[in-house]
Amino acid sequence: MQITVYGDTLCAQVTATAMAQTGHRVCWVVQEARSREKLEEGRPLFREQGLDRVFAEQLESGRLVACFRGDALPAPAEAVFLALSPGDEDWSLEIIQQIAGNAECQLVINQTVGPVGAAERLRDQLREAGSGAALVALPDLIQEGNAFQTFTRPESILLGCEQGEGEAQVRELLRPFNRRKDVIQVMTLREAEFAKLAISGILATRISFMNDMANLSESLGVDIDAVRVAMGADSRIGESYLYPGCGFGGAGLDRNVLALVDALSERSAEPGLLAQVLQTNERQKEVLFRKFWQYFEGNVTGKRVAIWGAAFKPGTRRVDNAPALKLIEALWAQGVEVAVHDPKALPALQAWAEGRGELQLCDDPYEAVAGSDALMLVTEWKLYWGPDWRRLRAAMRQPLILDGRNIYDPDFVRGQGLVYRGIGRV
Repeated sequence: MQITVYGDTLCAQVTATAMAQTGHRVCWVVQEARSREKLEEGRPLFREQGLDRVFAEQLESGRLVACFRGDALPAPAEAVFLALSPGDEDWSLEIIQQIAGNAECQLVINQTVGPVGAAERLRDQLREAGSGAALVALPDLIQEGNAFQTFTRPESILLGCEQGEGEAQVRELLRPFNRRKDVIQVMTLREAEFAKLAISGILATRISFMNDMANLSESLGVDIDAVRVAMGADSRIGESYLYPGCGFGGAGLDRNVLALVDALSERSAEPGLLAQVLQTNERQKEVLFRKFWQYFEGNVTGKRVAIWGAAFKPGTRRVDNAPALKLIEALWAQGVEVAVHDPKALPALQAWAEGRGELQLCDDPYEAVAGSDALMLVTEWKLYWGPDWRRLRAAMRQPLILDGRNIYDPDFVRGQGLVYRGIGRV
C-alpha cells in the first residue's frame, strides 16, 4: 500500500518506520527546517534504541522516503496518517485539501493528540472538501524512550471510528502488530480521544499521589518504599507508577493533562483534582533543592552541585518540562554552581540553557561530581545505578547524595561514608 505520514513528531517517525518495515511504500512528510536538514542527510529526527537501526534500514531499502511540505509527493496515497504537532492547524487544513484532490485515498488515520472532538472536526472538514475517505482516530500511545517497541508490540490500541467505517482497513494495516492477541479496542471518535487523555490523567495522578505520600512519610518517620510495596501488592492498585520521585516531565503527559484540565474548567467552576495534580508536580520538581537548602541551612551561595540526568525520562534525548530544568533554575537563583552529566540530553540542555545561565556540561559523570557539595540524581539512567562509591566520595567536597528517584539503598550509601537523602526514605 502507498502510505503518507505527516508530522515532525516522534509518533510520525515511528509510524513511518513501522509501516515501511512491514512492506508498505511510505512517504514521510515534514515541514520544519531542521527536520528537512536532518532527513536530507539521512539522519532521524528522534533517536532511540531500536528505532535508529530500523529507520536507517527502511531509508536504505527505498520503502521509506522523506518528503517536505509543499513538494510533490512521489505517488498518490491510499492511506494517510496525521501525526502533527500541536498548533499545526494551518498545515492540517492544507493536508485536508490535498487529500480531497486524491481519489486514491480511502483512509485518513488521525494520531494527533488534541482536545476531545478534534477528530470529528477533521471528519467534517474532509466531507466539506469533497473527500470520501473514512476518518478514524488512532491516539498516540507510544512511550518515549521505548517508542518503537510500544508501537510494534502494543498492550492496547485505541481505535475510534463511526459505525465501523475504516475499521477493517486499519486492522489490516496493524495486523503485523496485533498477532499475539487482539488488543484493538473499537469505540467512537470521541471515546478514543478521551480515553487517551484519561490514561495520561490517571498516570499523572498516581505519580503525584505517591509524591504527596512520600512527603508525608518523611514527617512520620515512615519509609515510603515499604508503603509502595504494600500498595502494589493489592490487586486493586497494582505496582505501576507508584514510585515517588522529583516530578514528571515531557511534553506529552503535561499537554494531555492540561487538555483535561481545560475541558474540566469549561464545564465546572471547581479547579478539579487534575489541576491539583499539576500543581503538586511542579512543586515536586524543586524537592531536591529544598533538601539541599535544608541540609546547608540556607547557606548555599557559592556551593557546587552535580546533577546526574537531565532528560525527562531515561531513553530519550529530550528535556521538555524535565524536572532538571526547574531544579537548575532554583540553584541558579541562589548563586549555586551547577555541573550536569547526561548520556544523551546534553545538547538539548545546552540549547535550553543558552541565555539563561552558566552550566558545566560534562561527558563523564565523575567529572561533574569533582569538587561538588552535593550530587543530585534526577534521571534514573542505568549507568547511574552502580557508581564507584569510593571514587565518588573521594571526588566530592561534601558527601551529600540527593536521590530523586530512590534508586539507591540508604543504608548501603551511608555505609560508604556518604550522607543520603531520598524521597520519603528514612
